[in-house]
Amino acid sequence: MALHPEVAAYRAARAAAGTPPLYTQTLTEARAADLAAIRAGGGAVEQVAEVRDERIPGPGGDLPIRVYRPAGPGPLPALLYFFGGGWTLGSVDTADGICRRLANAVGCQVVTVGYRLAPEHPFPAAVHDCHATTVWIAGNAYRFGVDPTRLAVGGDSAGGNLAAAVSLLCRSDGPALVAQLLVYPNTDVSGGPSGPVDDDPALFNRRSVAWYRTHYLADPEHSRDPLASPLLADDLSGLPPALVITAELDPLCAEGQRYAQRLRAAGVPTRLDHYPQMIHGFFAMPGVFTDGRRAQDRAAAFLRERFGLPPRRDEPAADPADNDPADAGRVVAGPADAGPADAGPGAAPADAGVRGG
Repeated sequence: MALHPEVAAYRAARAAAGTPPLYTQTLTEARAADLAAIRAGGGAVEQVAEVRDERIPGPGGDLPIRVYRPAGPGPLPALLYFFGGGWTLGSVDTADGICRRLANAVGCQVVTVGYRLAPEHPFPAAVHDCHATTVWIAGNAYRFGVDPTRLAVGGDSAGGNLAAAVSLLCRSDGPALVAQLLVYPNTDVSGGPSGPVDDDPALFNRRSVAWYRTHYLADPEHSRDPLASPLLADDLSGLPPALVITAELDPLCAEGQRYAQRLRAAGVPTRLDHYPQMIHGFFAMPGVFTDGRRAQDRAAAFLRERFGLPPRRDEPAADPADNDPADAGRVVAGPADAGPADAGPGAAPADAGVRGG
């Protein structure tokens, strides 16, 4: 398989160091290694005007949340960001770099929640924790200077799965959302991954996917539940506009792209931003991969647009051309209000990562 040069260098360094795959470690070891890898690849830590930790009531007890507020007067829009880690790894520290950068780049508050992890708390505990946090932030917006009419959800990997599931719950139970940011999301846990067949132990692979799903699903029948597999939902209409980010060499790539296609077919304004030669995890590692920063910039531009905020002078522009990664291998995106024919920028190499699902 063709790797972006930055990915090849990263893979070679991991192989030379003998870094063991997370799925070969104990849960305690894997959780510590996951956080260490994210911190090592996250780049410089951005300062934000305020970071505060709180605890809020959740379905199974109090939940830790972390709130990132940029400089500027409120009320501000808010992004509820759910960290990745295969529903098994992670904490509010996991997405710290992403949350800081998006808070500054978008000009919104970002809230992340320490949802309950599997296998101690299997599906659907994480889904209900994330939805409860979204409801709580909407109902307590005044405490943080949040505009409850401008709420979005997002996440990477398993966090993208949770954001998609929360969007389904919010459609029926509220609160209303203006956007969903789905970064290489798991969208179908009912079967094996349909992406690249390479099982390179130095990178996130099919064995990684299976390991996380085994922890998350205490009952295999739960894999058909749309809150576990949003791609299997009968109806995706009425969901908030979406940006779906995929990486070519990610075993989750195909299901992320299928979800974007189904959203479009249901009339949901959807952008698909695809990164050739990239692997799972690159979005969280802008300190290692150039396209990690590029993808974060495009996510920020999407959110600014959905929040009704003016574009920044250096904001990446959307290409009006219509391209599909299966046809041209190009980055795909489109205007936020575009339908099935939306598209994106010209060819751009993608990034890699080896961390959780």
